[in-house]
Amino acid sequence: MHSLSSTRLIIAVSAFLILFGNFAFFSNVTDAYPVGIKNIGFLLSLAVLSACITSILLALICYRYTIKPVLITILVASSVTGYFMDTYNVVIDDVMIGNIMATNPAEASDLLSFRFALYFLLLGILPSVLVYKATIDYGRPRQAITSRLVLIAVALALVTASALVFSNFYASFLREHKPLRYYANPAYYIYSTAKYAASFISLTPRAFAAIAQDALIPASDEHRELVILVVGETARADHFSLNGYPRETNPYLKNKNVVNFTNFWACGTSTAHSLPCMFSIYGRSQFDKNKADNTGNVLDVLQHSGVNVLWLDNNSDSKGVAQRVPFEDYRKPDKNPVCDTECRDEGMLANLQSYIDGHPAGDIFIVLHQMGNHGPAYHKRYPAKFEVFKPTCKTNQLEDCTREEISNAYDNAILYTDYFLAKTIDILEHNNDRFEPALIYVSDHGESLGENGIYLHGLPYMIAPDNQKHVPVIMWFGDSLLHEINLDALKKTRHERFSHDNIFHTILGLMEVRTTAYDRKMDLIKHIND
Repeated sequence: MHSLSSTRLIIAVSAFLILFGNFAFFSNVTDAYPVGIKNIGFLLSLAVLSACITSILLALICYRYTIKPVLITILVASSVTGYFMDTYNVVIDDVMIGNIMATNPAEASDLLSFRFALYFLLLGILPSVLVYKATIDYGRPRQAITSRLVLIAVALALVTASALVFSNFYASFLREHKPLRYYANPAYYIYSTAKYAASFISLTPRAFAAIAQDALIPASDEHRELVILVVGETARADHFSLNGYPRETNPYLKNKNVVNFTNFWACGTSTAHSLPCMFSIYGRSQFDKNKADNTGNVLDVLQHSGVNVLWLDNNSDSKGVAQRVPFEDYRKPDKNPVCDTECRDEGMLANLQSYIDGHPAGDIFIVLHQMGNHGPAYHKRYPAKFEVFKPTCKTNQLEDCTREEISNAYDNAILYTDYFLAKTIDILEHNNDRFEPALIYVSDHGESLGENGIYLHGLPYMIAPDNQKHVPVIMWFGDSLLHEINLDALKKTRHERFSHDNIFHTILGLMEVRTTAYDRKMDLIKHIND
């Protein structure tokens, strides 16, 4: 077998990645710059420039005996990245990498398919085998370094030439179409991986910072609060009939006296970001996941104030929010009594009354974290009797289904959430004589269902469509609370713009917690009296 220089191997792998790993990148580019006489030169130069940048990147991270392990890792990772970008039009940035790290095996299995196997085999494993079997002539160290420097110099020259010849196009590309770079494979996910890893590196360990240490519930508050916060999963506001959606997806809640907020916006486009953000004292503009992990949140403030706090989870986990409060996992039949093909959100309600009865003193705050509409296997997210809208998409390969089939499955899951929320309100109504009960429902983020070829969620916030950021929010109050809340005035604010930033302060206000950390103007309920 003929030997191959390491430089030529890097060039070959770079060319392969650009040709076969960047369908999403060039598809999005040609949407902005349609193929034609006017744009063809720029598009060809962009392919050359992308190959050159990839070659430079690989030349910098590959050296002698590390070249095969590094290239094989890049090829395998790029095949997986290419699959998700080509199939769902998602972006692999540092936030998405955080989501991947937080994904459990059950969630990951929903994303696997025959097409995924083909990508993994043809674009990952087979070229990796060729790299593994290649006979590499490493040459003398000085010769190898010289060859590598020549490669980088030639690549830089080609990049410079392309930029100069097509300067008008590249000025437009960089200024007006910056999000297109998010689809560059492997350059952008390598950059994002480094960014994600760097976020954990600190020269000095970060100490845990408690907040609102002055928090208390005044002795004059004689009424016991019972508040259930339901954190929805992947529900978008425009598929709630309460928000004007033509399908009846809220037949149960429409018979409850709920306040439905129509203009509510998520902190992020993924659970790993939005969930800790909505419980954090930091607003979206100041939120940082690592900072939040080392800072107290609203649950810590409630527990410090003497509130009985409980987190029940039928999703992956609390993403660090419930680390310091009682937590129960309802994803398995040994805990959840309502399981068929998977354990249902309704199972979290089974022992709620026993928990309430078992705490004869103090206020109670319970979080129910739903499986909700977690995709792409929406057809798994509801019991069979809730399959009202048909036909449904019965696969996780959403691109193989029609838009109607996807929406039908998604809407059936919304319908089940509506039923679940109504059942939760029934429990609260049962306790109206002993407590001041209330329910808050808020989704963590929305979802794309194929609009403009985009599926799922997790796009960078600046380019994410509104259906990934616009979320449903619903409140319900027991009769014993209505003497304290001007319900008519509250309903008049339901079209005002609010966000996850309001959740922290609304919870404190509803639980009657006094602290300097509380901002009344950010309280969805009490700001109406100002």
